[in-house]
Amino acid sequence: MKNIVILLSGRGSNMEAIARAGIPGARIAAVISNRPDAKGLEIARSFGIETLALDHKAHASREAFDAALAAEIERFEPDLVVLAGYMRILTDAFVRRFEGRMLNIHPSLLPSFTGLHTHRRAIEAGVKVAGTTVHFVTPELDDGPIVIQAVVPVLPEDNEDSLAARVLAQEHQIYPQAVRWFVEGRLSLENGRVRVRDAQPGPLGWCVPPVDD
Repeated sequence: MKNIVILLSGRGSNMEAIARAGIPGARIAAVISNRPDAKGLEIARSFGIETLALDHKAHASREAFDAALAAEIERFEPDLVVLAGYMRILTDAFVRRFEGRMLNIHPSLLPSFTGLHTHRRAIEAGVKVAGTTVHFVTPELDDGPIVIQAVVPVLPEDNEDSLAARVLAQEHQIYPQAVRWFVEGRLSLENGRVRVRDAQPGPLGWCVPPVDD
């Protein structure tokens, strides 16, 4: 059984999608938030998942908070750490501690539109497609080997909210898929790129990594 620890800062809809997926061989050992009022903690408890609030404001520095957070995560002996709307920049030391077993999801087709306000920036740039990316976390913000992406069209009538809603629906599909691949031992890193063993074609708009021979 693989232990998963999920970090979030808000409503936790991707955490809920992973919990609802019921991934065989996986157990969400804990959901941790840096915000005690995060809605996602309440949702996690409704699934019977242990929760913890660790307020970053109670720590003197980013380094001190990340060290405390890492210590709490380690109590659950995680095989995988999942960032699901976790809105803090992680220190290099924290990332290195969990490197190769920490995933993030970002609401753009990386490497385009890193950072915030991705949907607004995509519309302003006039791109014809947008989407979302699951990737392994590295010290550089919104960077790291890509596991899976999903593409949605940018419609002429789109605004930031309508595009965000369509992208979020895809996030709820591909994040559980990426976690499932990790739990099944089907992901490998090779020269900074992800390969997946025995991947099946996904729905239209999914972009999966190369398949191992």
